[in-house]
Amino acid sequence: MTTETPPQETAPVSGFWRLVPEPSLDVVRRWGWASVVANIGIVLTGGLVRLTGSGLGCPTWPQCTDESYVPHGELGMHGAIEFGNRMLGFVVAIVAIGTWLVVMRYRPVRKDLRRLATAAALGVPLQAIIGGISVLTGLNPWIVSAHFLVSPIIITLTVSMMRRSRTSPYPHTPPVVRALATASVVAVWLAVALGTLVTGAGPHSGDPETGRNGFDEELISQLHADVVFGLLGITIALVIATRVTATSRTLRKLAAWLLAMELLQGVVGFTQYFTGLPWVLVLIHMFFAAVLIALVTAVYGERGTPAT
Repeated sequence: MTTETPPQETAPVSGFWRLVPEPSLDVVRRWGWASVVANIGIVLTGGLVRLTGSGLGCPTWPQCTDESYVPHGELGMHGAIEFGNRMLGFVVAIVAIGTWLVVMRYRPVRKDLRRLATAAALGVPLQAIIGGISVLTGLNPWIVSAHFLVSPIIITLTVSMMRRSRTSPYPHTPPVVRALATASVVAVWLAVALGTLVTGAGPHSGDPETGRNGFDEELISQLHADVVFGLLGITIALVIATRVTATSRTLRKLAAWLLAMELLQGVVGFTQYFTGLPWVLVLIHMFFAAVLIALVTAVYGERGTPAT
């Protein structure tokens, strides 16, 4: 028994859509990759804003100051860094709109791809609004955490869209592999969410005058580390299961890459903790977290269908 790709529909093209060239699935995937790269980029610049204490470099929103949308000389480096992050947000928006356009124009119609592309595109203005609220509330740590988490959500939606754009049938996969792939997604997201709480309790608040979230830094860091150890155990089991059962070569590779990235992330995490949280290492840690989200989403997308 073979499971085919999701149902496709045909629909006439008229009006505005005639102006958009009809893309191939390869074009859809390239736009998806651009979206993933752009959102990882916004994670990096957002991290740079926070780690350099530039969170209020532009003290209001949507303007940079009460008089201007752009920073002036008195705001210095902090204003430039915060404004640069805002400008990259426009790049993310352009890529999201482009991705949405090519998916909507693709024929035959793929409703599953359209839903994912639409949700990812809507995430961009949502992130901008949450970012604005974080500035207007003086970098409330809970709102800052929510602001960060929108990027991993958009990455998840976009990677899922790319995985579902495949034309070959989904492979059959043993239940243990499917269960471990699902557990790895839960564990990665829990680790990332706890990571935002660790940052919210730590010294990198985005501005020297900003309050923290109230968690004991050592306790929340230990909880984060415990979840990471659990994630490593799940992923090791996944790597073994993909090699002793009949699973696709792609899934075996993705599982191995996921484990390698987790180990590298763990090394960076422990190093930053025991060296006093130098901002460069924290920024690398944030970058790896975004890559982990993309990888675990790809693993989940490749988990296939139940073996019969």
